[in-house]
Order: sequence, then C-alpha cells, then structure tokens
Amino acid sequence: MLKERRDFQHVYKKGKTFANHSLVLYVLETKELGGRVGFAAGKKLGCAVVRNRVKRLLRECYRLHQGELKENLALLLVGRKPVTEQACQETEKAFLALGRRAGIFREDAAPGRQVGQP
Repeated sequence: MLKERRDFQHVYKKGKTFANHSLVLYVLETKELGGRVGFAAGKKLGCAVVRNRVKRLLRECYRLHQGELKENLALLLVGRKPVTEQACQETEKAFLALGRRAGIFREDAAPGRQVGQP
C-alpha cells in the first residue's frame, strides 16, 4: 500500500492519468514502488463516512483484480462524486474500463469477472 505522502506525490506527479466519470487512475511504472496501490477520496465527496465508503469500494475493486495486474506498477485510485452513489458492481465496471484503457492488466489474465460471479 502507498501510505506516505511523498509516495502519493511521486505517483501524482510522474504517473500517467486515466479518468472516467467516477474514477481517476494514476499509473506509474517503477521498481521501487512496484506492486503498491493507494486510495484517495477528497473532502468534496462528503463527510468522513462517505469518504471511507468510497475508499472501501475502491479497495474491494482492486482486491478482486489484483492478481490480474502487471508487476512493477504503482497505482493510485481516486474517487469522484458519482462513486458516492454507485453500487460495488458499477464501481468495478468503471475500474475495469480504466484498467483496460491504461493497459495495467496482464495479457494472460482475463479481467472481466464481475462481483458475485465465480
């Protein structure tokens, strides 16, 4: 996990950005931070309860697909306002769409399994 401010800032500044209506994904190919991920939800999203729910949704989306990701990538997932009203399945679809566009999934992995499906 990315926990320190300098690691977050490094991914923000040096990483490539991909966004859709509900998420922003920062991707940085690096060996020192490879395999690490951070989650963020700004104060514009709402109170602490709402922000914590958004981060839980983002962590769950990542957890379900972490085995399908390429190595040596540092990721930063940032929630946007629409994710506060989305179900887990909708957030997962947004994450998968961004991941495909960013090219973070391995070729041998098949990202597409939805929540609740074997």
